[in-house]
Amino acid sequence: MSELPLIGPLVTLRAPREEDVAPLVRILAEPEVSEWWVGYDEPRVRADFLEEPQVVRIIEVEGACAGAMFVLPNEDPEYPTTVMHLFIGTAFRGRRIGEEALALAIRAEFARGITRVTLDPNINNDGAIRSYERLGFRRIGVLRDYQRRPAGHLEDALFLDLTRGDFPEGPPLPVR
Repeated sequence: MSELPLIGPLVTLRAPREEDVAPLVRILAEPEVSEWWVGYDEPRVRADFLEEPQVVRIIEVEGACAGAMFVLPNEDPEYPTTVMHLFIGTAFRGRRIGEEALALAIRAEFARGITRVTLDPNINNDGAIRSYERLGFRRIGVLRDYQRRPAGHLEDALFLDLTRGDFPEGPPLPVR
């Protein structure tokens, strides 16, 4: 995994700390976030974000926890792919923070030999999909019946990828 922190013009990606638990719980409880990140409470945040810190990146903006990212590399050298998942609190939206966080993480993954990054947002998460496509991700296909929703039904996800062939050094950072 890449060395942390990763620092951009506005975003810092760093390892999780105990003091991130409360802001992460608050962000994950926001209706616009919890619609896609279902079932997070303090025990689950502690388990998912603090017990496996090697795959978690806290997205920090101006000293505040703005969200988080999971960076999940495939360890098989035959398949140099990393899957990423992220969320941003609503107070931090509209500033291309998620795009900068992804660009920083992707650049670090490409530098360590990864050649492809994938995302799989819910097919109805239009805002996230627009953001990912602005960054250069391409639609690959639909993952049918991919995510169980709170009411119990299944929804599709959109499978997106970005390769080192698209951006040899990694995607450009958003203009600030």
